[in-house]
Amino acid sequence: MFFSSWASIGRTALMAVAVYVAIIVLIRLSGKRTLAKMNAFDLVVTVALGSSLATVALSKSTKLVEGVLGIAVLLGLQYVVAWLSIRSKKVRQLVKAEPQMLLHNGQFLERALRKERVTHDEVRAAVRQQGVLALDQVAAVVLETDGSMSVIQHSDQSQSASALEDVQGQVGKEQS
Repeated sequence: MFFSSWASIGRTALMAVAVYVAIIVLIRLSGKRTLAKMNAFDLVVTVALGSSLATVALSKSTKLVEGVLGIAVLLGLQYVVAWLSIRSKKVRQLVKAEPQMLLHNGQFLERALRKERVTHDEVRAAVRQQGVLALDQVAAVVLETDGSMSVIQHSDQSQSASALEDVQGQVGKEQS
């Protein structure tokens, strides 16, 4: 139950090192975006990579070549989907969410909160994490495509809101 043999421990250590090296090489080959947490699709791939690594390292029935091939296929599919999403609006809409404004000029956007299943308390927590004491100091809170919340404070300087152009729920943009 706690220990079967030194050979089993050696095999696990060797497989873990081998699959770790393989995943580093494959990630370097596939590019910087591979482990970026830009949207939910990227998170799924990252979790699947971790699961595959653990399976290869710990399962005696999974061979190293099979595990590395599985990881390579996952990374290849992610590369293809990212490549297609850059070139096709339909693919992009299928795999990527849009950022959603949850709070505007200190006021909660109730429809957006319900749609995204986010509570007032979660928005307040995001505001507090940015060191902001009052909601009326906040120009916007945006639920990003990766699930994080961006808090944008009011500024004394007159500025363009160009960073909010792709955000659903902003003033002057219709919500879907």
